[in-house]
Amino acid sequence: MTAFDDWRMRSPYYDETHDALARNVRRFVEREIAPHIDRWEAEGELPRDLHRKAARAGILGLRYPEQYGGHSEGFDNFHSLVLTEELAAVGAGGLGASLMTHGIGLPPVLALGSDDLKQRIAPPVLAGERIIALGITEAGGGSDVANIRTRAVRDGDDYVVNGGKMFITSGMRADWLTCAVRTGGPGAAGISLLLVEMDAHGVERTRLDKMGWRCSDTAAIHFTDVHVPAANLIGPENGGFIGIMRNFNSERLGMAMGCCAYARVAMAEAADWAQQRETFGKPLVGHQSIRIKLADMERQIEATQAWVDLCAWQVKTGHDRPADFAMLKVQATRMLEHVAREAAQILGGASYITGSKVERIYREVRVNAIGGGSEEIMLDLAGRQLFGGKR
Repeated sequence: MTAFDDWRMRSPYYDETHDALARNVRRFVEREIAPHIDRWEAEGELPRDLHRKAARAGILGLRYPEQYGGHSEGFDNFHSLVLTEELAAVGAGGLGASLMTHGIGLPPVLALGSDDLKQRIAPPVLAGERIIALGITEAGGGSDVANIRTRAVRDGDDYVVNGGKMFITSGMRADWLTCAVRTGGPGAAGISLLLVEMDAHGVERTRLDKMGWRCSDTAAIHFTDVHVPAANLIGPENGGFIGIMRNFNSERLGMAMGCCAYARVAMAEAADWAQQRETFGKPLVGHQSIRIKLADMERQIEATQAWVDLCAWQVKTGHDRPADFAMLKVQATRMLEHVAREAAQILGGASYITGSKVERIYREVRVNAIGGGSEEIMLDLAGRQLFGGKR
């Protein structure tokens, strides 16, 4: 039984179905991922076959419509939190980011796309045969989504796309990119979403090396006169901004849950080290200062998990508001930063040597604090929504 199992048993939000899912995913991780994760981190990407295996295990299709090859009956958003927790067990954030990249690339298609587009795209993605990514961020701006510059101009039955995207998760392996483009005037009202075929003429990709999330391939993508069929328009022309925004709450909730999960992994490794490592004639945990560190780590994780679960319940019952997810993300990333630091202090020099989970998690703190909306943007967003005021 893991620390999360023990915590979940005392929570009103989880039942035996969540336990069953946790056990199934844990077996998959132990069999198909844990023995290989160090090699994938070194290679800089996940094998495509892992997507197919995850699909057969029911991981990729969790909470997606049955008509497209998913399985949603009997599953709620707390099952998604359990999945995030179990994928975190290997202590490599790039695993969840890349294996589950369809979690941000596919929802706009299913929410706004035509029936033909949904039927053409969703089944092979959920079967692990094709990879879909999301292309929003550009080199000249990250969180300022309304000022996207990549442009798509209608030309007969096609759109012609020019511009570029930056820091795109799964960008090197993606078959399709759910891409934000400007089809109209300035601001949010001029943005559309297009599904770009990544093998199209004029698409260039450059691999980006990173401090963390190393098993997740990340790319800079450039478009030069790329022809995209008009049938690949996702939603109405100039109506893409809402498709982008509706993704954010679920993405931030998922990132917050990931922070809790990786914090628990770091704390578990630190606690195990403290019980085994001896200094001055007794185990590390025998020192009051170390016990205080561990207890404070647990305190912050438990408090953040409670907020994650509350926000998940609010989504489930229709009582959610964007400000909560923005503030939750800041809470979670700051908590992870503190826990990772304290875990590294407990491990001492061992935390600075490649091979420990704490070393890997510590390197991945910043991507959580920046990706999906920086701390500063999140707090300003929450402040404006809760208390008013103009930019």
